[in-house]
Amino acid sequence: MIRAYKFLLRPTVRQEQALGEMLRDHCSLYNGALQERRDAYRHPSKTSVKYGMQSAQLKEIRAFDPERQGRWSFSSQQATLRRLDKAMQAFFRRVKAGQTPGYPRFRGANWFDTVEFPKDGDGCRWNSSPHDPVTRVRFQGVGHVKVNQHRPVAGHVKTVSVKREGRKWFVVLTAGQDRPEPLPATGSVVGIDLGIANFLADSNGEFVPSPRHGRRAAAKLEAAQQALSRFPRRKAKDRTANHQRAVEKVAQLYGKVRRKRLDHAHKTALTLVRAHDLIAHEDLKIRNMSKAPAPKPDPGRPGVFLPNGAAAKAGLNRSIADAGWGVFLTILHAKAESAGREVIAVDPRNTSRQCPACGHTAKANRPTQEKFHCVACGHVAHADTVGAINVLRAGLVRRDADPA
Repeated sequence: MIRAYKFLLRPTVRQEQALGEMLRDHCSLYNGALQERRDAYRHPSKTSVKYGMQSAQLKEIRAFDPERQGRWSFSSQQATLRRLDKAMQAFFRRVKAGQTPGYPRFRGANWFDTVEFPKDGDGCRWNSSPHDPVTRVRFQGVGHVKVNQHRPVAGHVKTVSVKREGRKWFVVLTAGQDRPEPLPATGSVVGIDLGIANFLADSNGEFVPSPRHGRRAAAKLEAAQQALSRFPRRKAKDRTANHQRAVEKVAQLYGKVRRKRLDHAHKTALTLVRAHDLIAHEDLKIRNMSKAPAPKPDPGRPGVFLPNGAAAKAGLNRSIADAGWGVFLTILHAKAESAGREVIAVDPRNTSRQCPACGHTAKANRPTQEKFHCVACGHVAHADTVGAINVLRAGLVRRDADPA
């Protein structure tokens, strides 16, 4: 199996400058390759430019510009061209599927923050000085950069990437490992119901409160956004020092919220994986759930629209995004796979409306957001707990129905 590791880099001033120049030159290569594809397609001949054609030009590009493109790893430049090729393939795949995707865009200096080295030892070297007490990673054109390695790397390092986040630099490794030993069986199964008031409720009647990291930081974010809005829009190179500090302040606050959300998701998923052999959850279509409501034109007054609840839906969408269900489910599946646990996604329809005692399903069974009261048998419980119980039952049925 493949596992990723992310470590903080401690570059010197000159190394940080070289890392910035490496990102700049790879961004320039990406944009130039994209422009070539656009020009070729706009030509009357409708010429199609592929990755192999652009990769074959790298040798000439490096010889023509040795001070910039010639400084960096050939393999990393090929990886940048593959990155563009994947974006183009994804665009045409969505077009054929009848979707309306956006055409791949040119990347600005602040929108290109990762350079990948496809193979350890080709333009980069992880743990480049093994006899040094400090772990270092070597990048061609940059040198040996200190790494804050907070945990050991197991397995064989396959790819190495350098990433910029704000003013910090990180190295991201992917390592091939043998499948780990599964955790001991507990004999426990659980269903979970994700929500907003509570982050999740399980079928045992327990709740995990919602941390609401975004809402807690809303006041600081609003003040930072207001301070940033006082400056006119400028490219990064044309910003004043105060403007740049305002930009970094907003990015810093959003980064802190993101890290808190990830930390909560990791800890919650790990608790579930350690305690249960099977975890069932709703197969949520989060993108559909957070769509804005369609406008309602007034038939009697052209150009006038009726109230459609857009303001209330916007608040609900913010809460859904703040909960981070998609991130949590992705982490849960990854941890369960490593631990040898089973995670099953089930159809969420009527899970909170079906009575777990008698099986009666009706909208009236849920009079409020939290209360469940069956109109047929009188069963009373928390609505999220009822949903989790029904999710678990559906998950067990699906597990038994699937062939071994």
